[in-house]
Amino acid sequence: MIRLFLPFLLLLSPPSFAEETNTPNFILCMADDLGWGDSGFNGHPKIITPHLDEMAGAGVRLTRFYAGAPVCSPTRGSCLTGRNPFRYGIPTANTGHLREEEISLPELLSMKGYTSGLFGKWHLGTLSPEFSGKGAGRKAGRNFMTPRMAGFSEWFASEFSIATYNPYDPENGHCAAAREGDMRALFWHNGKPLAEPLKGCTSEMVMDRALPFISRATEQKTPFFVAIWFHAPHLPVVGHPEYMRAHYQGLPDNQQQYFSCITALDAQMGRLRAHLRKLGIESNTMLCFSSDNGPEGNPGPRGNAQGTAGEFRGRKRSLYEGGLRVPALVEWPGTLQPRDVKVPCVSSDYFPTISAIAALPLAKRPYDGINILPILKGKKSQRNHSIGFRFGKDRTLVDDRYKLVHNAGGLSRRRSDNGTTPVREFELYDLDSDPSETQNIATSSPAVMARMKGELIAFIKSCTASAEGADYR
Repeated sequence: MIRLFLPFLLLLSPPSFAEETNTPNFILCMADDLGWGDSGFNGHPKIITPHLDEMAGAGVRLTRFYAGAPVCSPTRGSCLTGRNPFRYGIPTANTGHLREEEISLPELLSMKGYTSGLFGKWHLGTLSPEFSGKGAGRKAGRNFMTPRMAGFSEWFASEFSIATYNPYDPENGHCAAAREGDMRALFWHNGKPLAEPLKGCTSEMVMDRALPFISRATEQKTPFFVAIWFHAPHLPVVGHPEYMRAHYQGLPDNQQQYFSCITALDAQMGRLRAHLRKLGIESNTMLCFSSDNGPEGNPGPRGNAQGTAGEFRGRKRSLYEGGLRVPALVEWPGTLQPRDVKVPCVSSDYFPTISAIAALPLAKRPYDGINILPILKGKKSQRNHSIGFRFGKDRTLVDDRYKLVHNAGGLSRRRSDNGTTPVREFELYDLDSDPSETQNIATSSPAVMARMKGELIAFIKSCTASAEGADYR
């Protein structure tokens, strides 16, 4: 992918980058469908997450962090490219693939000698040109794109979500192929499906592969970039027996299932943080944690999908806050001091932030993310750069204070919208005073409306040009 643009990147040297070469390690951890309120550090009264809570206390808690989209695949692509999903052909889950013309974080960092590994859920293309767990409709050949093709030298991944515990048990199968025992529907390692099934906690399986990769890179004195993309708590949610017994007895079964798989994920984050300290590299590693979208279950919890978006309106698949605003932490001992950050940030910010830290230039194409290191350090208290989102025909735009909603897909209430405010074609909310989006102030704020409509139109126009290939010419 990067081979197409490497000559141009080598010519660029923006003055905003550090003059001295810097090669810290970078780890991006992501939960799957974890709601804003699904952790102790964000106030859940029952879910036990001691390791994430400790990370929140030791690092930066971003209280207004947005996923790049209200569903899985698009957000993952935004992490790796710094760009809105509508620019690179993944408007929703299980659609399209990460285009070869995109420049990914592993490819960019390879210019500085980084080695990169991905462990967990991929969801940015099929893992074989001849098979997809989604069936023939996924068009495996057309959408073939593995982590290796995106620059990861080591990968252990599933095409999409699998059960959170004993995923190889046909009773927990996430698709028809898995229920029939087809090994191709579950984990692949460097281009091949596993020869033997695994048992136990899926989050643990993922971390079991990530930690040795980190150890090898450290022993070889090679800087690394690692993406650890957990499957929990995405359906099929199968509870962790140990944590169900230890912490959640007496609760309804579906809550036991859901809460325990999050506690299991938390335990693996604890393993990771301890491993970095054992290796003595925690101060040279930027460790990030977030979720890919809001909680499943529309318009509220159902079955084993028992997540919460806290006080926010909407859930997964919604462009209201509950579908986009997700839990997020960044820990970097010695570089970042503990603090809460209320400035809006987004998953697209990972790419330009890491690029700036590593003193690597950005290509001449539109990036929707910005370098947020000054925000994380407390040197900037405003973003001063709006963030656009799209899902289906609907669009939204947020800035440091306001949110514009354009319900271009019609005025019927979406199933993912659990609010009661009347749906209008254009809605405007003051997120400072009304984070739950209950008071539409569009008619009383014409100047703000006009400004944000103009910015939204420009954003849509730019994304359309990108989708048509303008950035690759």
